[in-house]
Amino acid sequence: MRYNIAVFASLPNPSFDKDRSLTNRAFEYAIIEEVMKHTDIYDALNDQALLNTQLTVCGWIRSSRESKSVAFVELNDGTTLQRLQVVLNKERFPEPAPFLKLGMALKIKGQLIPSQGKNGGVELEAEQIDILGDCPPEYPLQKKRTTLDYLRTIPHLRLRTNTFNAVFRVRSVLAATIHEYFQARHYVYVHTPIITASDCEGAGEMFRVTTLPWNSEFKTENDYFANDFFGQKAGLSVSGQLEGEVCAMAFGKIYTFGPSFRAENSNTPRHVAEFWHVEPEIAFAELPDIIEIIEDMIKYLVENVLKKSRTEIEFFDKHYQNGLIEKLERLLQDKFGVVTYTEAVDMLQKCGEKFQYPVDWGCDLQTEHERYLSEVAFGKPVFVTDYPKEIKSFYMKQNDDGKTVAATDLLAPGVGEIIGGSEREANLDKLLQAMQARDMSVEDYHDYLDLRRFGSVPHGGFGLGFERMLMYLTGIENIRDVILYPRVVNKIF
Repeated sequence: MRYNIAVFASLPNPSFDKDRSLTNRAFEYAIIEEVMKHTDIYDALNDQALLNTQLTVCGWIRSSRESKSVAFVELNDGTTLQRLQVVLNKERFPEPAPFLKLGMALKIKGQLIPSQGKNGGVELEAEQIDILGDCPPEYPLQKKRTTLDYLRTIPHLRLRTNTFNAVFRVRSVLAATIHEYFQARHYVYVHTPIITASDCEGAGEMFRVTTLPWNSEFKTENDYFANDFFGQKAGLSVSGQLEGEVCAMAFGKIYTFGPSFRAENSNTPRHVAEFWHVEPEIAFAELPDIIEIIEDMIKYLVENVLKKSRTEIEFFDKHYQNGLIEKLERLLQDKFGVVTYTEAVDMLQKCGEKFQYPVDWGCDLQTEHERYLSEVAFGKPVFVTDYPKEIKSFYMKQNDDGKTVAATDLLAPGVGEIIGGSEREANLDKLLQAMQARDMSVEDYHDYLDLRRFGSVPHGGFGLGFERMLMYLTGIENIRDVILYPRVVNKIF
């Protein structure tokens, strides 16, 4: 800690006895407060009451330049995407070079005055500068190198760029807005297990949780797991849905919001092994109700992010997706499209596009198909409903046609699927039939089946990929650029 000696001298008879009395601790705090007390740059830029007053700011240099009589520093402290221009008059700072290094951290005291530039605003006329953290010339964030591909190699530093500053501001606002939406509508926020014995969807894409290395002395896999921490096979959760249904049968409406993990060997711009998941479960609801809730929620999120993160969204509109604001504002006005899977397949087969993957009834729609439907066929988000039961999960309600289930995916332009949901099968006999058709262990799902035995009701839910929603809101095309440390195939930071 750097102590301010002037403050030390002004305090009456300071003492430093061994018991560190309350008086001594208060004295030490007074010194620290005087040294580090500062104004957030957000407030300096936006609070008119601070104009023409003396204040202290702290931050990192994002850019600097020098002319004959003055030097300029653009300072950012993380409280806003915007930067505060600091003016270093050479009469006061005849050799400003030590204070102009890109990336260095400064504490600057001065007068906040109206800016002399053509864009108006305010600037700080520096009177005193302290270097809090120096930065050498090899600082990696140089303009000529800061492509998104390069920045992925330095995730610990990339947050200091405008792009990632903006991404994570939007991420913060979006997360808070999700809680606002559900809390205002009487949903109960629950925390479902991260370590689980169930892979939920039966896809077998779980990361194993174990305390044991492989030991060839175990004759079978069951023997191996019997000696493990839990006495059985365990993994990281791919979804909190099954536990969410347990909660919905008690509280009516619940939501989870936390990490999910999928060991899926998909090295694409839309997939990571660890991601964040929003999963509501709603009792007394059928598929049309679920679709209505999804559209209402998405519009609420978009409207509030546009309002609370306008500066950041304008940045993305300018630098990443021209027309982004217009796209988001149009979403608020338009009713989302709805098309059945069967109708969608027919549209794709007749559209004349040459897809990499052929389209036939019964196939799982690929990203290229999803983007055609949302970007070309409808030009807006679209729900695809009633998928073939063979390509969907066992828990989805079987439709009367015997071929499809009451499921829906929401496809968004530029991203593809961002939400998957369904009405859940509430009939015990039909659920058992679906499990037996997939050779699933009924014993492993005893608790889940009890929900159908004891007071079953029509219910449904959905999962929102948090990072994919961020991609849609920002125009960022790679999911690895909207998450702090992306975990992907063959790479962990």
